[in-house]
Amino acid sequence: MKEIVENDRLWTLLHEPEGPLVPYLDSFAKLLDEQGFKRHLISRQIRIVAYLSKWLLKKSIAIGFLTEEHVSSFFKEYSLTKIVAKGEKATVGRFMDFLLQLEIRKSTTCEKLTHIQQAINTYAQYLREERELSEKTTIKYSPVIERFLSGRFGDEPLVFAALCAQDVIGFIKREALRLSPAGAKSATTALRSFLCYLRYRGDINSNLAAAVPKVPNWSMTGIPRAIAPEHIQTVLTHCPRDTSIGNRDYAILMLLVHLGLRASEIVSLTLDSINWESGSINITGKGKKIASLPLPTEVGEAVVRYLQNGRPASHDRVLFLRDHAPIRGLVGEVTIGTIVNTALTRAKILTLHRGAHQFRHALAVKLLKQGATLNEIGAVLRHQHPKTTGIYAKVDLTSLRPLSLSWPEGVV
Repeated sequence: MKEIVENDRLWTLLHEPEGPLVPYLDSFAKLLDEQGFKRHLISRQIRIVAYLSKWLLKKSIAIGFLTEEHVSSFFKEYSLTKIVAKGEKATVGRFMDFLLQLEIRKSTTCEKLTHIQQAINTYAQYLREERELSEKTTIKYSPVIERFLSGRFGDEPLVFAALCAQDVIGFIKREALRLSPAGAKSATTALRSFLCYLRYRGDINSNLAAAVPKVPNWSMTGIPRAIAPEHIQTVLTHCPRDTSIGNRDYAILMLLVHLGLRASEIVSLTLDSINWESGSINITGKGKKIASLPLPTEVGEAVVRYLQNGRPASHDRVLFLRDHAPIRGLVGEVTIGTIVNTALTRAKILTLHRGAHQFRHALAVKLLKQGATLNEIGAVLRHQHPKTTGIYAKVDLTSLRPLSLSWPEGVV
């Protein structure tokens, strides 16, 4: 049977599609094309959406009333006659998001959320918009608040005015028993934040945040987890420079090695972050604070090589992109950690700790041994508090030893 093909179409099907989704297939295909999908993969994704469209027509479901429940019912019936191929459910989910962006259908998410989930979503929105905190912070705080509210209210309506100091203290005691000291301390921070938020909204009148007990967590008890200088050179040497992914990963490693960037800072870089005329790079750090750092020549050259020989064609302004469709920015900080772990494995280097932060520690140790002061190191690493940089003082024992007082003779 002859395939249906039009000159301006990005997809081909054996039969002309039918149903309420047909008017949006070309626009969806164009979106997939912009995201870097190949023609045959676009056709494959259009095919499953066409099946859904035909099913909606059969069930007399208008597109404006399309819900996730309808999609689930569709796949249940679809699986009775065909095997659900890998990626088909993801495709339909992608198409549903596409319709939301076009405002063709309304999100039904709020209707499904419990009272606790709605409260957490509102709190997370407050953290992002009012406090201007990062998404990482909201992700970190939300599970703590969910455990607190679930333990206190269960499935009952949330009556925040009924909260008391005993609820707060009891929750932290339970958390301290099952978490590490650092984890328990993080829970106290999250709970204090949430209780301050409730008071800000007028949901509670008393200062329950003051009732949150402190959890002992002695900081700076260990030596910074820095990767050895010889290992850094080995990692860079073994990073391939003849592939697009290799050029991307090498540029990322160079930013870690020479600027000590955090994983989140690398992910947030855009094409506009680098000022090539002044030779500087703008870094968006914690609390969305922007700092401008000199861009070392070797780092700039690595980035240029990636832009010329590795970065996929895309309208996205994010500096580092995925190498395969959908073409977009790296998923998150975990991707940088994966890149580092892959580089260590490729170089056959075993370190006590994995992840990107060891390069940041290594830069601090290197600067310290070159004679930089703790204040100077803190400025390079963009530490908000001097005590954060103070942990590196215990690394340079040779320099610290002459500062120590001699033991008085005759004292037992």
